[in-house]
Amino acid sequence: MQGQGKHKDLPNDELGVKIRSNDNPYVSPDMQSKLLQPRKLITYFIVFIESGSITYNIDAQDFPLTAGQLLFAMPNQTLVPPAKTADLKYFKLLFDENTLALLPQQFPFLVNPSNTQTIALESPAKERATLVFGILDQLLLTANHDTEIILAYLNTLLSEFNSAYFKSNGPVNIVNANLSKFVEFKLVVESSLTEQPSIHEIAEKLALSTNSLYRIVKEYAGTSPKDYFINRLITEAQRRLRYSNTSVKELAYELGFNDPDYFSRLFKKSTGKSITEFLPRQDLSGK
Repeated sequence: MQGQGKHKDLPNDELGVKIRSNDNPYVSPDMQSKLLQPRKLITYFIVFIESGSITYNIDAQDFPLTAGQLLFAMPNQTLVPPAKTADLKYFKLLFDENTLALLPQQFPFLVNPSNTQTIALESPAKERATLVFGILDQLLLTANHDTEIILAYLNTLLSEFNSAYFKSNGPVNIVNANLSKFVEFKLVVESSLTEQPSIHEIAEKLALSTNSLYRIVKEYAGTSPKDYFINRLITEAQRRLRYSNTSVKELAYELGFNDPDYFSRLFKKSTGKSITEFLPRQDLSGK
């Protein structure tokens, strides 16, 4: 990844990445009991089985998992976690949409559960995944961990899964029409991010009414199309600030804002921090 030395060290909860494993479990009995209750996911969720077997339930469908297999789920899917079995060795990875947007590439497998939400890793890939999971686990336990390194390892891990998914499942074949439109919406957002099209223009491009687009995006992203677009813009702003020397004024224009002051106000409203607070070590005056 580029921009070495320009990253900002962030606490685990701010970065939006968490790992749980045999070495780093949910230690509180109350927390364990709570986490066994059915819940709607607010992040991406991946569980990888190193050894043993277990069955998860996603959206009322059972997914038996054995060694070398993983299950992934998207935000807003309903997860019913099972009780941990005695012989199970596992890694659970949770990360949010903002973290995903900070990575240098996209991972189609996360939004294209064509035939299954499970992936079986062959032996070399299983060994690599186990190694990277272990490194990430240790990095996230470190008080002052390096954000850029964590994102680099997360990118490596998701690249491994993306390759294995499409190797075993073949071309994308989305049966669910709403999911297909949501994927199209995300692609339009990515391809026209700095042009800042209106939601009406996006809906027209997708051959949808604005009301239909709202329902679809709300279903899969848990937010409105407008808020989704703004969140993506602000996340892109954070990524560029972290990995480049761009000033606030230059960045505002790059992202399609005509008024840098409005961009700064929107950034603070969306993140709760001013740009100066976000990157206090940089001179971001733009003067």
